[in-house]
Amino acid sequence: MSALLVLVVDDDFLVRMNAVFLLEEAGYDTLQAGTADEAIGLLEARSDIKVVFTDINMPGSMDGLALARAIRHRWPPVELVLTSGYARVQDEDMPERGLFLGKPYQPAELVRMVRSLTG
Repeated sequence: MSALLVLVVDDDFLVRMNAVFLLEEAGYDTLQAGTADEAIGLLEARSDIKVVFTDINMPGSMDGLALARAIRHRWPPVELVLTSGYARVQDEDMPERGLFLGKPYQPAELVRMVRSLTG
């Protein structure tokens, strides 16, 4: 059985690589995107993405919150973890089943949160 696939979306290359490293160390397969548009393209091309871990503050046509809402609408089974060092998301603004993880986060927190969504 292959590992579950997590898509990491962050415009900051080093932050994205750190999250990818942490998730791969925990046994997950990963894909990565630097923008919401790139993430949508990957979701359109692949049916095996189980979790999207996205930063909220990103340049481009949509931020991470808009991306999460689009994912919840178009790919309802995909689980969502949103992160930010700046924004605090009100519960009513979060997509259904979406979780929020503030930056800076502990590596174990990210892994625990993804595990809580994937059983």
